[in-house]
Amino acid sequence: MTDKRAYSSELRTDQARRTRMQIVAAAAALFVERGFAGTTVDAVADAAGVSRKTVFTSVGGKVQLLKLAYDFAMAGDDDPLPMVKREALQQVIHEPDAYRQVELFSGFVTGAGRRIARLYMVLRGAAEVDPEAKDLFDRWEAERHQAMVDGPVRDFVRKKALRADLKRAEAADILWFLVAPSTYHRLVNERGWSDARFRRWLEETIRSQVLAPR
Repeated sequence: MTDKRAYSSELRTDQARRTRMQIVAAAAALFVERGFAGTTVDAVADAAGVSRKTVFTSVGGKVQLLKLAYDFAMAGDDDPLPMVKREALQQVIHEPDAYRQVELFSGFVTGAGRRIARLYMVLRGAAEVDPEAKDLFDRWEAERHQAMVDGPVRDFVRKKALRADLKRAEAADILWFLVAPSTYHRLVNERGWSDARFRRWLEETIRSQVLAPR
């Protein structure tokens, strides 16, 4: 016999998920169009076709909306699976050749930049006017830098591919700067580079600045 209560619970959960995605999608579009200061919770509610109360109960305030919009854009979905465990990054992590690893990494960064660069710039602007947004931005930037230390730099050292004249901390700083979504935004969204051009430039720059010659 079908458990009607379980079925009903699944329907409510699915509806809540769809509502949250609808709200986050509306917020993302408004943040990109109007910026953080110009986007209100009421505007998000109107765009999503829900009440102001529903926005707060489903997601939260403006910073929570921006955080979730960024998370969803980074992942490409609302699955809670961490980025490091997703296939694209797993391919980068498990590539045995450092030079091929840079090629894959550059492709990953380019794809991520396409999805998140504009929202990243919104968050960076929000950090200048909102303490909660500043805390989030500063924490993410620190985590992003640590990811360079624990990820590619450690791999390059282990594979004996790091430039001999480059300290590990300097290598992490260079990568942290190069792969920032703001770098993609400046060159692609503002200067009109194609994704293919950006990816080639990023790959060539990382190889020349971080890796030892083959």
